[in-house]
Amino acid sequence: MELFVLEHKRLWRTPRVLICVALCFIYSVLYGGVLSFQWFVFGSEGEDTTSPYENNFDGYSVIRDYQEKFSQYGDYWTDETFQKIVAEYESYDPMERPGLQSMGDWMVAQSFLNHLYPELEDNASQTYQPLILYADTEKLTDFYGKRQWYLDFNIEVARQGGLLTEDDIDMLQEMNSQIEEPWKYEWTQGWNYLLTTALPNISAKIAPFLAIALGFLFSGEWHDSTAPLLHTTKHGWRKLARVKVLSGLSFAVELFVLIAGGMVIAQLIYFGTSGWDMPIQFIKEIAVAPWNMLKTELFELAFTFLGVIGYAGMTMLFSSLVKNNVLALVLSLSITYVPNLLGRYLPLWAQEVSQYLPLVGSPSDIFRMNVFHIFGKGIWSPYMLISVPIVIGIVCIPFAIMGWARRQKV
Repeated sequence: MELFVLEHKRLWRTPRVLICVALCFIYSVLYGGVLSFQWFVFGSEGEDTTSPYENNFDGYSVIRDYQEKFSQYGDYWTDETFQKIVAEYESYDPMERPGLQSMGDWMVAQSFLNHLYPELEDNASQTYQPLILYADTEKLTDFYGKRQWYLDFNIEVARQGGLLTEDDIDMLQEMNSQIEEPWKYEWTQGWNYLLTTALPNISAKIAPFLAIALGFLFSGEWHDSTAPLLHTTKHGWRKLARVKVLSGLSFAVELFVLIAGGMVIAQLIYFGTSGWDMPIQFIKEIAVAPWNMLKTELFELAFTFLGVIGYAGMTMLFSSLVKNNVLALVLSLSITYVPNLLGRYLPLWAQEVSQYLPLVGSPSDIFRMNVFHIFGKGIWSPYMLISVPIVIGIVCIPFAIMGWARRQKV
């Protein structure tokens, strides 16, 4: 234990590591969290409406206004709720009408109209007009029946395209049948931003800083010419290697807690707990997971946490196999960046497999109907996304220890 404490303190006192932690916190929590909530995402529009950075610095009050405004439509999403929202938007004076891209739930209503009520579109018009501007609200009925029709249509398209088997369809329909109706409703766009942008982006933000902090864990001993000295200590290379790996994993967990904890605290300050029990179908109507917003947030945090562990394991493996710090860093960064850079040039199967590398895929798969097949057995993609990265990391750890041992003996 004493050896672990000393090694862990040594890691945290490294200037490179301290700089990485500080920059990661600033970029992820202060910029991606606090400033986005207060300014360029939720702040009211400034004079230049083409740039979000011209927004006013009043996000906290704007969020409270949104929550209060959309609470007037009732606690549950019904045909009447839908009709009221569309009718109010149509009643606005054109010069005072809020934009569809604003953080109000107008875009949610527009999405429902486009996908569930395409028969209401005016195809004779020469210029495009959003359906929410002219839809006949009296025809906005049977919302849940329309939503089921749209889901069945998309499933059939996927089946005909060879993406889903009959067993897959049965599995997805069974999940969908567990969604409770009517849906609990409050202001949605805050959760939309959190679950599709803010939290999924944490993975990409943590990865490069984690690579820089842990990429030199073993290779740095050769760079600093301390590897031969460590080999002569009373603890021996094997115990030292185990301690270094444990220290690296602990650091990865601590970095995750710092970043994820900061984001959650910022979320609670700006959004509170309002709307946690809404279904995720407000974000994507054909999502089949019977989950609410809170459960999905916990899944996304678990995805990042397990991905961080897996990524730390792979990074330490690369560090143990090479003696060059730059090469160790490049190999570590290639895990996350190469699949995205070469994605469209790879075969479809390779694109799918690459998404299960640590911190490469996206937890937003929770909103999709992707199914991964192993020996003919279909597995819902989010289950793979949350389990494969941690398995990869665990497998890498003993090889990292052995890799450093081999270098030591050489």
